[in-house]
Amino acid sequence: MNALARLGMVSETPSENQTTTVSVEPAKDYFVERDGIKYAGMHLLIDLWGATNLDSPELIDKTLCAGAIEAGATILHHHFHHFTPNGGVSGVVVLAESHISIHTWPERSFAALDVFMCGVCDPYKVIPFLREAFKPTHVQINEQKRGLIA
Repeated sequence: MNALARLGMVSETPSENQTTTVSVEPAKDYFVERDGIKYAGMHLLIDLWGATNLDSPELIDKTLCAGAIEAGATILHHHFHHFTPNGGVSGVVVLAESHISIHTWPERSFAALDVFMCGVCDPYKVIPFLREAFKPTHVQINEQKRGLIA
């Protein structure tokens, strides 16, 4: 008999240490239900006008990641591209709960952000971080419930 088979590592029938336990708990539903409305998540389209510091990928990275954590999200990956020295920045924070993306136009003091979060995360908690870091004179917010169940 093969030595590995005696250890339960190779055999035609599994030994106790080769069996797997399958959870019988139901899969978690990450859709949100608030005020009697059920949907996948909240998507905020945020425009920052009269904003500063829009040419700093390091500050943008730090700000968006801090906002994501405060919102209760799980960061999977983040990447930002600086187009030229003193130019705009485009980037994304990929979340287990969706994403935050940004595109900046420093020459126009403007930034466009997408903040989409599902589950119990609160995308509105990102906004104070944006106000603090970029000091916009005006903020426009468009809210969409994504995956709305009629």
